[in-house]
Amino acid sequence: MNPGTHKKQSRTKWFILLYSFILSVGHSLIVSAHVGSSGVIVQKQAGKYQLLISVQPPDVVPGTAKVTVYVEQGRVSSIGARPIYFRSGNKGAPTHDELVLVADNRYEADLWLMSSGSSSIELTIDGPDGKQQVIVPVMAIATALRDMPAGTGWGLAAMGLLLVVMLVTIIGASNSDGVVLPGEPAPAKLGSRRLLGMGAGLAVIVLILTGWRTWWTSTAEQYKNQQLYKPATINASVRVADAQRLLMIQFDTTGSGKDRRQRRMLSYMLPDHGKLMHAFLVRMPGMDAFAHLHPNRRDTLNFEAALPPLPGGKYLLYSDVVYRNGFTETLTDTVEVPSLKISVAAAAKSTDADDSWLVTEPMGVKAGAVNVPHLDNDMVVCGKPGASMKLEDGSTMLWMDKVGPILEAGKLYTLKFAVADAQGKSAALEPYLGMGGHAAIVRSDGSVYIHLHPVGTYSMAAEGSLTNRIADTARTFHYPDAVRFRDSIDAYVSKLKTLPEAEKNQVLSTSMSGMSHVMKTNNMVEFPYAFPRAGHYRIWVQVKRNGRVLTGVFDTQVTESLL
Repeated sequence: MNPGTHKKQSRTKWFILLYSFILSVGHSLIVSAHVGSSGVIVQKQAGKYQLLISVQPPDVVPGTAKVTVYVEQGRVSSIGARPIYFRSGNKGAPTHDELVLVADNRYEADLWLMSSGSSSIELTIDGPDGKQQVIVPVMAIATALRDMPAGTGWGLAAMGLLLVVMLVTIIGASNSDGVVLPGEPAPAKLGSRRLLGMGAGLAVIVLILTGWRTWWTSTAEQYKNQQLYKPATINASVRVADAQRLLMIQFDTTGSGKDRRQRRMLSYMLPDHGKLMHAFLVRMPGMDAFAHLHPNRRDTLNFEAALPPLPGGKYLLYSDVVYRNGFTETLTDTVEVPSLKISVAAAAKSTDADDSWLVTEPMGVKAGAVNVPHLDNDMVVCGKPGASMKLEDGSTMLWMDKVGPILEAGKLYTLKFAVADAQGKSAALEPYLGMGGHAAIVRSDGSVYIHLHPVGTYSMAAEGSLTNRIADTARTFHYPDAVRFRDSIDAYVSKLKTLPEAEKNQVLSTSMSGMSHVMKTNNMVEFPYAFPRAGHYRIWVQVKRNGRVLTGVFDTQVTESLL
């Protein structure tokens, strides 16, 4: 690189930094696609390399994402990273930035994300064990407004005032002193000319500052109204029909005509693990009832699912969806579930064969305590949270390798869970929705939620969409006909439901080969995760055995990082 190019890039980065600072003025607002759990964590096998990847995107865009790669296996010489945006694809992507080795097997870099929306980080790993590429989906969204520090504001105001005074003085001096020729006496009206020049200069500066202030306000409003991410709104309710409770989820498009950010491309939803929507219900405040449902799409705005025999009460609802451009988001609402005596026949009428549910003890209640949970008719407690838990088929799920009773916020962990049969022997697990298992983690107040997979915190559908976009040579992406696309997706999802379990898992595994994550032992499932905040958390771990979905539940406490 020649010195001129280096200086040009340096000036560009300083301009970007200044622009980001201007856009970030305001006050804090924290939201994210996974509620309260920003960033992406990925654990992948790429050729001979096993990698643990963490990407923390910026909360203002343009901004820098912190990329960290732990090389758990393989000999690496260099790692490059570059952002690739869905809109512009591979043709519009910048060149790779090289990650720096900061510790044994840990590489880091700050990567600029210049555009909001769905994007990915392409990692290129090179070394004696070959060259590999890994795609990490990242939602580059602005989620924060910040206040300018008071000291900085006063300092800038003082410097600005000084500059105005100096500029006005210079203009006045040039207007007066410029008429005096060398060797001639100064005109009598020299002072008047100086004052007139200073007045005219001040008026021009005021006009310039007024225009600049208008631009500043307009830019800030545009950032707030168009760039700042706001999740789509849903309205959830429960309707009772034929002695069966139905969960109704409706997308609220009120006002979407005025706000283009709310014009979600609802017809362009993609199935993730073969499901258009993953809905998680958690009863509050005890978090003692849980359901993982897959509502059917009735039309573009409405989804519906039959509720399992959950106890009545107030539930938090987290609904995960993925769009054609790879953008993923979690839609939230609260819903009141009425108490209703459910017959065995009605309870068997689930919307989806992969739906699952669990009723257990409230969070914090120890096994053998007097205040055991009160259950409605036909409900049973399937196990008690702890270091191990009895599952409903008689097997036991154990939390393996837990470092201690209290974990640290912000620290990367691999959460490992194993299943043993009634005789204490290894119990082989089957694929559940094409993967070794699923997990949901919720903070006790509901402010943190994450849907985990063995490969990490991202979506299979998002990875597939972004990988295909990178392979596309077109500079811009053109969406297909909305109705035709929606109908074809509905037909695909319906077809999957009719397939035998083995064939369905084969189809899903083929469609998400990038998320293949073979467990080291056939009775264990593991999830990489970093708890974002201190607090008490409940973890639901879901696996499949002998054709049945089994759910284990574990509690843990997380404290602030000791570093």
